[in-house]
Amino acid sequence: MRHSAVRLIARLIPSLAALAMVLPAQAQDLVVSAAASLTQAFQNIGAEYEKAHPGRKVVFNFAASGALLAQIQQGAPVDVFASADQPTMDRAAAAKVLADGSRADFARNTLVVIVPSTSKQEPKALKDLTAPSFVRIASGTPASVPAGKYTADAVAAAGLADALQSRWVFGESVRQVLNYVARAEVDAGFVYRTDALIEAEKARIAFTVPTTSAVTYPIAQVAASRNADAARDFIALVRGATGQAILQRYGFSPP
Repeated sequence: MRHSAVRLIARLIPSLAALAMVLPAQAQDLVVSAAASLTQAFQNIGAEYEKAHPGRKVVFNFAASGALLAQIQQGAPVDVFASADQPTMDRAAAAKVLADGSRADFARNTLVVIVPSTSKQEPKALKDLTAPSFVRIASGTPASVPAGKYTADAVAAAGLADALQSRWVFGESVRQVLNYVARAEVDAGFVYRTDALIEAEKARIAFTVPTTSAVTYPIAQVAASRNADAARDFIALVRGATGQAILQRYGFSPP
C-alpha cells in the first residue's frame, strides 16, 4: 500500500470511530450525546420522551464530555449535546457546532471524594489525601473529563498539586473512576455526588470538594442535527417539570 493511502486511512480512523458510535441509529432516531454522569437520569428522561412521542426513539451515547465534543467535530450525526461543564460547551460554541440560541443550563452537581466502603480511612479534606496511606487516587483525565478538570483546579487551589502528582490514576470518564473505587482498586477517587449515590453500597462519600467554579450542566441542539424539531422537544423535556423531577431524583440540583 502506498504511503499516501496509509496516511489517508490514518486520518479517517478517528472520524470513522466517531460515526460508528451512532451507526445503529436510524435517520428518524434522536441521537443524544451526554456526559457519563447523566446516564441513569437521561435514560429515564428518554423513556418519558418516547412515551410522549410515539414512534420516536432516543439513541444515547454516554462518555466524557470532551470525547463527545471531539466526535461531533469529526462529523458524528448527533442531535443533542449535554456536557458536564461550561468550558466544553464553550469550545463547542467556538467551533460553531451548536444551533444558535439553543444552549441552556439544566442542572447542577457537586464534586466529592469517595473511598471504598471497606476502607478504614476517613479523609475530611483535600490535605488528608497527602497521607502515605493514600497511595492511589483516581480522577478523570483533566483534558477530556470535566470532573477531572474540576479536580485538578481544586487540588491546585489547595496547593497540593506537587504532593499528589505521583498518586493519580486517571480514568476515561467519571464512571470509570467510580468503578475503580467501588472495586477498591484505588484508595480514593473524585466523582460527582450523583455518581457516588449509584454505588452507595461499595463506595462512601468522604467529603465535598470546594471547586473553583460551580459544577453546572449545559445542553444544546447540534447545528447539523437531522432532527431539529425532535431535538428541541427533548431539550424542552429536560428543562421542564418532568425532566427536572427525574434529575433531582438522581441527586442533581436545579440550574
